[in-house]
Amino acid sequence: MDEILTSEADSVRAHCSLEPEVRWQEAMRRAIRDPGELCRKLDLPESLADGRSAQDFTVFVPLEFLARMRPGDPDDPLLRQVLSVEAENDTPDTYSLDPLAEQNASVLPGLLHKYHGRALLVTSGACAVHCRYCFRRHFPYQTVPKGLQAWQEALDHIAADPTISEVLLSGGDPLTLVDPLLQSLLGALDRIPHVRRLRIHTRLPIVIPQRVTEALRDMLAATRATSWVVVHCNHAAELDGPTLGALARLIDAGVPVLNQAVLLRGVNDSVAALEALSLRLVDHRIQPYYLHQLDRVQGAGHFEVDEATGLQLMAGLRQRVPGYAVPQYVREQPGERSKTPIEPRPMP
Repeated sequence: MDEILTSEADSVRAHCSLEPEVRWQEAMRRAIRDPGELCRKLDLPESLADGRSAQDFTVFVPLEFLARMRPGDPDDPLLRQVLSVEAENDTPDTYSLDPLAEQNASVLPGLLHKYHGRALLVTSGACAVHCRYCFRRHFPYQTVPKGLQAWQEALDHIAADPTISEVLLSGGDPLTLVDPLLQSLLGALDRIPHVRRLRIHTRLPIVIPQRVTEALRDMLAATRATSWVVVHCNHAAELDGPTLGALARLIDAGVPVLNQAVLLRGVNDSVAALEALSLRLVDHRIQPYYLHQLDRVQGAGHFEVDEATGLQLMAGLRQRVPGYAVPQYVREQPGERSKTPIEPRPMP
């Protein structure tokens, strides 16, 4: 299992000096946006990157995430998640721009109501990293309201529906909102009596851990409704010291942290990789939540692992880790009222 973790001796961090910790906004401004530059930073040939797919869906990689990659390794599992490649242009016909039919679940611009008792607010089109398999890589973010006044119609809708007890903040990434705006939104939701839980779905603490400031920690810990943070991490090498420290600050403040991952070919499609991820999470008090079957979005076909293989991997994982360290293997199907567990078919 040790080989699954990128050691500091093998990472970019050992080959180049990072500046002292910068504010998260500056970390986003200095992120790599050119696939060729990403290759050069890792001592890899620029021919590995595909410029056409990068035009369709831009490359965006923070230096903090780059620092965990292995130089000279084109198969580094973190690099595979973010480098634009030629295979993105050869998507099977079964893949689509909106694989979860989210436009059908949109009750208002930026407000999705797919599951009973829960509503999802798309708060921003910005992300701290562009994952090449993102199911919203083609989402029409230009139609999403921005700012508290623009969100008022969605807030009124939530307030008028007493069946909504939980609101998910998603995107993009809700933690790309500056603190005053995020606090205003959380406060507005907190004043709706029947909203009992707030769930923040984010990749930012993973890729730019300095986003978890004392102010953010205190903001999430102070809400009347219970705040949950769901991070997205696919490989144990993503969980370096600064990232685990950031997540510990949330947990120590009483904010539960869950993780959801996507099963990705060449990234975590082995029992050893899944074991390393689950154990690193639970060793640091983070609950493995979901392992998602890939959503069939155009451009991501080369990441798909078939479900039969996924079931074999889950069976192997259960033999190697305690039950509380096993995420639920699921897929999301358009029109269904919940995630669908992927389970072995019963024998006839």
